[in-house]
Amino acid sequence: MKRNRLRELLNEGKPTLGTHVITPWPGIVEVIGHSGAFDYIEYVGEYSPFSLEQLDNFGRAIELFPNLSSMMKVEEQTRGFIAMRAIDAGIQSVLFTDCRSAEDVRECIRLVRPETPEAGGIHGAGSRRNVGYVLEGGSAAWAKAMNDVVIAIMIEKKGAMENLEEILSVKGVDMVQFGPSDYSISVGKPGQARSPEIQKIERDMIELALKKGVAPRVETAGFEQAKPYIEMGVRHFCVGTDLRVIYGWCQQQAEGMRELLTSV
Repeated sequence: MKRNRLRELLNEGKPTLGTHVITPWPGIVEVIGHSGAFDYIEYVGEYSPFSLEQLDNFGRAIELFPNLSSMMKVEEQTRGFIAMRAIDAGIQSVLFTDCRSAEDVRECIRLVRPETPEAGGIHGAGSRRNVGYVLEGGSAAWAKAMNDVVIAIMIEKKGAMENLEEILSVKGVDMVQFGPSDYSISVGKPGQARSPEIQKIERDMIELALKKGVAPRVETAGFEQAKPYIEMGVRHFCVGTDLRVIYGWCQQQAEGMRELLTSV
């Protein structure tokens, strides 16, 4: 079983740094891996079409880099199937969306953990690529790996904020992240994700998570946005998205070139 670098860093109380990809092409994983810049790559499966073969290939590419781990963002519908197949493809952490209550969160954890009396999960043994197909299925090493899967929860619904203290008390929640866009929609204020009111809700979530000993994670478009969160005590970030990086580069370069050409 591959080392879960994100789990190791969390257990050691160290900061973590990830980046997002929406494109499940293994070459993207390799380029990021060769940079040596990140602890893990989050595949934002919620926003991307994918096949089960692509999940396997994503897992294979991650394993080229011993110090690189992986995460998949999983949508609410069919999350049990997607989370199980992502983990069994070799993706070692899951970010669950759209939870509204502590019971929703407990169910997400049950989907991931092994079906042992101690763990109380419903994830059974499978002959898939994370165990070498025929090597470690159902082994003690596999059960430990399932217990080590990092579970992150999006706090992005009105109900999740209303039940936040109970959610943060659920055993097995490793990380939480505020989702301002979905939250603003759920409280009837679409398009106001960056309003002072919604930003205060995010700060409230971070402060309570820190108080309860659950790691808050923050998404940023770039490192320049991280400083206020670091001052609050946040130590876990996921920076940038492949498609947004490409979009920003295209805009910047095209604008610069057109400005040069108009001066000719």
